[in-house]
Amino acid sequence: MIRVGLVDDQTLVRQGIRSLLELAEEVEVVAEAGDGDAALVLVADHAPDVLLLDLRMPGLDGIGTLEALRDRGADLPVLVLTTFDDDELTLRALRAGARGYLLKDVTLDQLVGAIRHLAAGGTLIQPAVTDRLLRAVGRGEAPTAPDDGSPGLVQPLTDREVDVLRMMAGGYSNREIAEALFLAEGTVKNYVSSVLLKLDTRDRTRAVLRALHLGLLAP
Repeated sequence: MIRVGLVDDQTLVRQGIRSLLELAEEVEVVAEAGDGDAALVLVADHAPDVLLLDLRMPGLDGIGTLEALRDRGADLPVLVLTTFDDDELTLRALRAGARGYLLKDVTLDQLVGAIRHLAAGGTLIQPAVTDRLLRAVGRGEAPTAPDDGSPGLVQPLTDREVDVLRMMAGGYSNREIAEALFLAEGTVKNYVSSVLLKLDTRDRTRAVLRALHLGLLAP
């Protein structure tokens, strides 16, 4: 059973999401909160496996909550679930530590799948979100991440690694990438590991952010 905390300032929205999640046998909503300050208490008191977090809330908003959790050293998978599809807001949330980002128009199966994926240690950005960011990069309009002092690229990516990176940005799994590029799944895993190493990142989400910052995904 995956224990979930639910944070949204709209009571009706929280009730609706909770009612839907109660239909999933593997998910249990253990607590709810209506703002960021209450969310921090929720995390301390209930220690959920995954936190579902809205971004626009009165008082301490979603970004502030993510930053507070990061500053406290909380190693908690946070899945942003929002109606706002704003490029800058997306990047701010991911830079602040969100491991997943979904818009609220997803289906129950997609939401449960995302919760399961984060609980297992993965990261996930909804393909529609990454597609929009990539289109913005192509137009030269995407906001870039600030320089965090990291080396950026240990060595240049090969053409095949860029192909794999683009599909990572689209939210594709190793198996899907393997099928699309006519590669063995083990080979794709090796490419992914090489991309993470060269970008000096520990997961796919941060790899995509670094790639956007370095302009590696531009046409």
